Amino acid sequence: MEERLKLTKASIAAKVDATLYRSIGGGHRYIVHTRPDIAFAGTMDQGIIFPKTDGSRLQLTVFSDTDMAADIDGRRSTSGVLVFLGLAPISWLSLKQKVVALSTCEAKYVAAATTAC
Repeated sequence: MEERLKLTKASIAAKVDATLYRSIGGGHRYIVHTRPDIAFAGTMDQGIIFPKTDGSRLQLTVFSDTDMAADIDGRRSTSGVLVFLGLAPISWLSLKQKVVALSTCEAKYVAAATTAC
């Protein structure tokens, strides 16, 4: 996949047949639901780890960022949020802002408000 690719609704690229993508996705869903021995193979040692602490509480840390008007068609910005509990990521969010920001400062303010919510 190309880095920093900007997509637009007015693309002149050839249409892509979505049938292959949907059949691969459907095949994966079938495997996950009918063969749990395959779906969960090798995942026993993966997960979120909360280390033992010496009486101190886990700290909640939240990061947010935004890009300014990256959507070529609607000129809306995208907000990104990442939440950590201790050193473990517990939540993330990436969404297009509902308003068109007129400045970088406004776009960051909207991202901060989304993060607080």
